[in-house]
Amino acid sequence: MSDALGALAAQAGILPSYHDLAGQVQTTTPETARALLAAMGLPAATPAEAAETLAARLAIEVARPLPPWIVVAAGSAPVLHPGHGGGWHLVLEDGTLREGHADAALHLPNLPLGLHRLWLAGHEVTLLSAPPSLPLPPRGWGVTLPLYGLRDAARGGLADYADLGAAVLGIGALGAGFVGINPIHAGFPTDPGAISPYSPSSRRRFNVAHIACPGEAATPPGGPLVDYPPAITARLTALRAAFDAMSPDEDAALATWRTAQGPSLMRFAIHQALSDRFGPYWPDWPAAFHRPDGAVVARFATENPDAVAFHAWLQWRAEDQLGDLRAAARAAGMAQGLYLDLAVGTHPAGAETWADPGLFARGVSLGAPPDPFAPQGQSWTLAPMIPDALAARGFAPLAEILRAQLAVAGLLRIDHILGFERAFWVPQDGPGAYVAMPRAAMLAVARIEAARANATLVGEDLGVVPEGLQAELAVSGLLGCRLAMFDPDPKSWPEAALGSFGTHDLPPFAGWRAGGDLDWHERLGHLTPAQSAEARVARTHAVAAFDARAGGGGVDALHRVLGNTPARLVALQIEDILGLSAQANLPGTVDSHPNWRRRLGPDARELARIEHLGAAARIMKETAR
Repeated sequence: MSDALGALAAQAGILPSYHDLAGQVQTTTPETARALLAAMGLPAATPAEAAETLAARLAIEVARPLPPWIVVAAGSAPVLHPGHGGGWHLVLEDGTLREGHADAALHLPNLPLGLHRLWLAGHEVTLLSAPPSLPLPPRGWGVTLPLYGLRDAARGGLADYADLGAAVLGIGALGAGFVGINPIHAGFPTDPGAISPYSPSSRRRFNVAHIACPGEAATPPGGPLVDYPPAITARLTALRAAFDAMSPDEDAALATWRTAQGPSLMRFAIHQALSDRFGPYWPDWPAAFHRPDGAVVARFATENPDAVAFHAWLQWRAEDQLGDLRAAARAAGMAQGLYLDLAVGTHPAGAETWADPGLFARGVSLGAPPDPFAPQGQSWTLAPMIPDALAARGFAPLAEILRAQLAVAGLLRIDHILGFERAFWVPQDGPGAYVAMPRAAMLAVARIEAARANATLVGEDLGVVPEGLQAELAVSGLLGCRLAMFDPDPKSWPEAALGSFGTHDLPPFAGWRAGGDLDWHERLGHLTPAQSAEARVARTHAVAAFDARAGGGGVDALHRVLGNTPARLVALQIEDILGLSAQANLPGTVDSHPNWRRRLGPDARELARIEHLGAAARIMKETAR
């Protein structure tokens, strides 16, 4: 590529190359660099245009007296060294104003925990005042399960937050410190087929399809799979009736809550009301409604206050029910209570991208480079945040996303935390490339929000981990992930880890032993017969080796292995406890495999009485958890 294009790409954080799983160097092509720059809003179609864009960015960089963001230790009084002096003013996160004059050094007051804004010589600096490290949790255990599958076939329908509460408190009574579920971000209620919890409309709001509604009509018995469309339609109908029947006191309380939530909630509620009118995905709406700050959208909100209020009320009810669950778990003595999962990205046509269009790259998707299971690479249809735009907003969007989850959860897993280091962007046409992310700042935001909530964070650091990232996670006090399915020596796991047998993207213990996942991959053409035969031989050897290390092939032996690891936390999977063989999600499939639909079998209120769960709890106690 031209010197100007290469220099601009590097300045914007596009990595010139990377090593693939085979150890081969893959070079970023000029076409890919131009596509990624265009997605960031940086013109570079010609060498001259790239040079002009680069010059403008370098001029801004040179003029800055300080970097755009600085991480400092919470409670300290930092001394900064700007390129030149002058008057400065500092606005703390709580709105408190501090002012002064800088010469060779800029002496700041003690900075409390939070995100603060400093202005010097017309330039803004975000000060991320974070604890250097989070404390590790005490040794403990919990159970992961799918929220959607918590109703048995006899009850039918879709499980709600009341079902979740019953499961959490029942499992907590057995000694578990947490119960983990799939992400519960806001989805697309007007598209009941959009059920993947990892492709949300907004990670700052909650899924309303799981709100418990006492007036909801009984659903007919169902089958082994959740039938989402009628279940969601029935629930929203009942919720609308409950909203219409609000008392004056409830209406006043809702108004107070909406005011406290500010413009972020208002934009989300307007988006949802527009989705009711025009469909779930905003790029399909009339063009005049694409701009959240436009006059047409403002007029719609003014003319449809009831529609907007309904969606605000739904979020109020969701937060209230989840908040009650967290309080009940704490009162019951659970160490963490609810364990939530934060999706790595957001749907490009959802509420998050509509509300803040300048934050997200357009025409590209988050994904992964080619590997043996996906030789063409992976495109996840998720919109990436533009690093410069995130920094320009003082990292507030990331803080708000984390804060929303940690308001109800004592334990949060950040999916694909590798994206804090670098994110793989895939253009619509052509190969992808990695974009560097502001790791130190993003980890500082994570520590700030976890410290506020007195919560524990887990970084999903599986796969090809960039050098140095796991060390930084350990320094920050974030737990890593370890899987017994792939690790021949769980006894060597670090303390700062959450260990389990597998994940929702992998077969449960019984399915792994029987090769059920290989059956699916062969049936769908992901593996040739020869590849499948080779994989089955390898699996037979892996199962035999695991049994030899564990001293047996039963699930109790598995749980004893997990309980005896050094990892501070271990997560037992409900599918393993129940002896189920089918996995929740088969990566690389959408409709060809029943992803995110399988019922567990027992109802939420019966789980705590399952004999094998009681046995698992006894093993955890015997292993000093």
